[in-house]
Amino acid sequence: MRRQLRSRRAPASPYGYRYRLDDQDEVNQNYLADEEEEAEEEARVMVVPDLEEEEEEEEEEEEEELEEEEKEEEKGQGEPAGNAWWRRLQIVNEYLWDPEKRMSLARTGQSWSLILVIYFFFYASLAAVITLCMYTLFLTISPYMPTFTERVKPPGVMIRPFAHSLNFNFNVSEPDTWQHYVISLNGFLQGYNDSLQEEMNVDCPPGQYFIQDGDEDEDKKACQFKRSFLKNCSGLEDPTFGYSTGQPCILLKMNRIVGFRPELGDPVKVSCKVQRGDENDIRSINYYPESASFDLRYYPYYGKLTHVNYTSPLVAMHFTDVVKNQAVPVQCQLKGKGIINDVINDRFVESTAAALGNLLPAFQPLSTE
Repeated sequence: MRRQLRSRRAPASPYGYRYRLDDQDEVNQNYLADEEEEAEEEARVMVVPDLEEEEEEEEEEEEEELEEEEKEEEKGQGEPAGNAWWRRLQIVNEYLWDPEKRMSLARTGQSWSLILVIYFFFYASLAAVITLCMYTLFLTISPYMPTFTERVKPPGVMIRPFAHSLNFNFNVSEPDTWQHYVISLNGFLQGYNDSLQEEMNVDCPPGQYFIQDGDEDEDKKACQFKRSFLKNCSGLEDPTFGYSTGQPCILLKMNRIVGFRPELGDPVKVSCKVQRGDENDIRSINYYPESASFDLRYYPYYGKLTHVNYTSPLVAMHFTDVVKNQAVPVQCQLKGKGIINDVINDRFVESTAAALGNLLPAFQPLSTE
């Protein structure tokens, strides 16, 4: 709203003129104040309806969405189960590949390409770091000499013929019960044949270490250990190794340790006895070689990379007179300076001690009667 201001003619008196002007100014100020209030009211009138209209439109849209959802639910409830599963399958297929948007798993080809590139560089960098670490590690260790050997100072042992439980049960009159022992021993001793040992290895003087100088990567010679050294347990004279007569042979071998030497220059010896029960259950044991020891000439061992033809020395135990028709527990121990076979508190030593000193082959040869 606008109002037109009309001026009034002032009286002739100067004082009256001044009075009229002041009055007119007050009227004008009141008019301007009224006009501002009316303008604010008009703005309120113009703004509030707009807000109310927007709220009404939002409410109408929400109501329409709810109605559409209800219709879809009603439609879905009214559809058969097969159609519902078909729609779900279509949704899954569209998620896997959307031909309209050309998207797979909700990602475009550009997005997938970027992800693959990022992961490629990530794993390539990781592989490069691991390769560098491994290369640096191999530069610091020798392939010929182990860096740490303090946990395996006392060597472990193994026996042949192979048996799962170290129980040797057989019937003399039934070859099927002991034939597998004979096959195991024959296969194990193939590398000890006299002709092969004479061809590959050298005849070393007994009773002293066979120390070889030179660089650690130079090939080392090995001393001969012939199959004939085992005499009655070699399988040459008796192909059944005594099992056909109830006089079984057991072979004992120390595991190889690079650089190991029996201490004080004394060879490691083997001793077997009845562990529990009557000592007369085993009346006679013959050892081959007769010294029942691992000769010093087979030590030290320089590793499989340079000591390629090395054959470990053996000690054969020939149980020539064992009581029949009962189990006989036998304990065979290695005895020598630095050999530990009686410590059970340290779990690292205990495993070695069990291998060294607690071999318990239980013989039960049955008589033919």
